[in-house]
Amino acid sequence: MTMFIRRHPILFSVLVIWAIGAVVIISVAALFFLGNREPAFEFGEKVGVIEIKGVIADPKAIVLQLKKFRKNKDVKAIVLRIDSPGGGVGPSQEIYAEVKKTTPLKKVVASMGAIATSGGYYVAAAADHIMANPGTITGSIGVIMEFANVEELFKKIGISAFVVKSGEYKDVGSPLRKMTPKERKLLVDFIDNVHQQFVAAVAEGRKMSEEQVQAIADGRILSGQQAKKLGLLDSLGNMEDAIALAAKLGGIKGEPSVIYAEKKKFSFLEFLLSSKLAGALDRITGAALYSGYLYVPDWGADNG
Repeated sequence: MTMFIRRHPILFSVLVIWAIGAVVIISVAALFFLGNREPAFEFGEKVGVIEIKGVIADPKAIVLQLKKFRKNKDVKAIVLRIDSPGGGVGPSQEIYAEVKKTTPLKKVVASMGAIATSGGYYVAAAADHIMANPGTITGSIGVIMEFANVEELFKKIGISAFVVKSGEYKDVGSPLRKMTPKERKLLVDFIDNVHQQFVAAVAEGRKMSEEQVQAIADGRILSGQQAKKLGLLDSLGNMEDAIALAAKLGGIKGEPSVIYAEKKKFSFLEFLLSSKLAGALDRITGAALYSGYLYVPDWGADNG
């Protein structure tokens, strides 16, 4: 070896560099493989877990994952892990519809975490079985629209605003003026229609009459224990209980492999748009007309 080094020092250096490079590449590849394994590399019949966290605004990732698990022959059942106060009407309905497409093919168990209200409960209602912790905040079956009026504030600071519109109702909910009785009637009719859609979906999913659902569809929140007594969920239990039940319903014998849906990559823009600051500005300006299946606690309300 000493003679080789003396005769071919450059070649030896190249060989050493190649060896070090190969070790680095193999190590990186191994770490990548172990840290990013696809479900296909896991053995046994599987229970797929899809997490629904935070405000429901963009249903695309969840809908795609439902489709993926639905087509995966190794996935015998699906658990929807819900920790959400709700969200937009359309997004909640899209996920609900996709769950309804899935249940004829594979069993779906909804597992409620800390909170599953409004749109979060709407999504759960489509599942074959709903499970929650005794203290899970759930229910809040209802629709909400919020508006602010800054007309007097603008007057105090000397700002005038002008609106040019093509129709009578084009600026409904404008923060620049008071709402007219006709506009309020229009919005109430809209809210009632969307609310009835919520009631009908829950009634269908829970196999209850619309009258039964309507009796408790006043926006009230419930504990998991209270919801079970009212028929809004099937059993009490945690995430592990939900996985075990899903495996049983899916016909899995023995310990199932549990695979989680791929998490959506972090987006700074989405974080910024969904931040509390953005939400506060939206409430102040009232610039966007928004209706949603969303539980919004009024911590400052006078309950006296």
